[in-house]
This record gives sequence, structure tokens and C-alpha cells, in this order.
Amino acid sequence: MTNQRASQAFTALALAALLCSAAPASAQVAGGTTTIDTSIVASTQLAMGWSVKKTLMGKTVYNDAGQKVGKVEDLIVSPDRNVSYVIVGAGGFIGLGRHDVAVPVGQITDKAGKLVLAGATKDSVKAMPGFTYASDTSRRDAFVAEADKDIAKGKARVAELEKKAGAATASAKATLDQQISTLQGDVKSAEARLGEMKQATAVRWKEFEAGVSAATARLRKSIDTAIG
Repeated sequence: MTNQRASQAFTALALAALLCSAAPASAQVAGGTTTIDTSIVASTQLAMGWSVKKTLMGKTVYNDAGQKVGKVEDLIVSPDRNVSYVIVGAGGFIGLGRHDVAVPVGQITDKAGKLVLAGATKDSVKAMPGFTYASDTSRRDAFVAEADKDIAKGKARVAELEKKAGAATASAKATLDQQISTLQGDVKSAEARLGEMKQATAVRWKEFEAGVSAATARLRKSIDTAIG
């Protein structure tokens, strides 16, 4: 078997295994027992699973209304050998202006031979964060740097407010204490979200982008509304 065929067989097997545990689809293998030899199960899944070449790569993705929302451009195999994401390309012409997004494989189903992403539209797919490969880390690094900067500003603002609260009147101190508490909570939330992103692989960082963005937006708002 050539390297290319071996790679295709491996990816098809991984996708079949994941689909059998993720969501109902025509590609699933019914039945089974824990006493069957694992090599038999693997070969059955390989034979009856989704073929990367014939069923997935380059195929159109539809929504549940039968409208085209994109095309399968790639698959992402995680270190544990499971296919975890389908890379869907939306828009563009002959590759120009195409917007690639990572869709969890469990959200893609096979209905009557069509790949379906339920509830999706072309606009909703285009609105998703764009996918970049692990080798392209510049955007991730810039995003993390900005988030770190927001967190540092939040901590500095907390220190300023704590200093003012120490010399404030009782009524003013109560207001400052409330703002300090809110800021501290927002700083911790942003740090926790960013920490999850930093621990993730470069390929998976976009899973956490929305959460970090929301947390830092709340933090910036708290900084801006705090008493000067």
C-alpha cells in the first residue's frame, strides 16, 4: 500500500470510529459486542465507514433546507487519532476569497447521500471565525497578546481603585469596593478563558476565541466605567 493510500485508509478509519460514537448517520455500523476481536471491529468500520476520497473531500455541504452552505476542504485529525473537525470553505471563486471554518465532525450528518450541517446558512458559516493552520500562528499570537494587554490593564485599574478606596469616605469607598469586586471577577474570568486557549493546541485555539473575546470585552467595559 502506498503512503497516500495508507493515509487515506487511516483517516477513513478514524472518521468512521468517531462517527459511530458522535451522531447517528448512514455511515454508522449497527450492532456490535464487546467480545468481538478489536481487529475485526476495526476492519468492519473501515469497510463501512465514510470514505475520505469518495464521500467527504471536495463534497458540498448543505443545510437541512437543502441549500448549499460550503464545501469540504480538509479534515483535522487530532493527536488521539480521531477526526475531530471538518474544514468547510464558504464563498469565494476558484479559491479566491474563500472563508474556511472548522466544524466539529459530530455536527455533519449524512442524509440520503448529502452532507448536512443542520441550521446553517452561507452567511452564518461566513460569520464563524476563520480557520488557520497550525503553521500560521501570527494571528493567534496577536490575539493572545491583546488579551494579555487587556488583563494587565484590568489589574492595574484594580490597584488604582484599591488605593483610592483606602483614602475615600465611607460612601465613596462602598462604590469603589463594588467596582473593585466587579473588575477582579472580570480579570479572573478573562485569565481563565485565555488560560484554556493557551493550553489548547494551535489548531484548536479558535474554539476558545469567542469566549476570550467576550470575557475581555466585559473587562474593558468594567475598566472604562470605573470611577476615574
